Amino acid sequence: QVQLVESGGGLVQAGGSLRLSCAASGRTFSTYVMGWFRQAPGKEREFVATISGSGDTTYYADSVKGRFTISRDNAKNTEYLQMSSLKPEDTAVYYCAAVWKPFRDIVTIRSDEYRYWGQGTQVTVSS
Repeated sequence: QVQLVESGGGLVQAGGSLRLSCAASGRTFSTYVMGWFRQAPGKEREFVATISGSGDTTYYADSVKGRFTISRDNAKNTEYLQMSSLKPEDTAVYYCAAVWKPFRDIVTIRSDEYRYWGQGTQVTVSS
């Protein structure tokens, strides 16, 4: 069982930056593929970014590529999402997610493949 707790959300002006963190419980954090998803009001949850267990492989949604950076610190059991050049359309509740993938350093963009989810953190970008 893995518990995920996000933090770092808030209100920021367009063009600004925020860094989200996701702290995970457990002792085998490096065997989990991690991801970030978001859900805006009235819209479905969408993929944002994912990172492999080692951190060597990452993948981004086209809408955030070049502006967001996903990373992880396996020694601290923490995943990060550095968001820059934020736009009003980035406003959403952001969720971190995890799925156990031992022996496979892969990434996944499918929300239905993730087993564990955080409670979400609100990011609001004002114009």
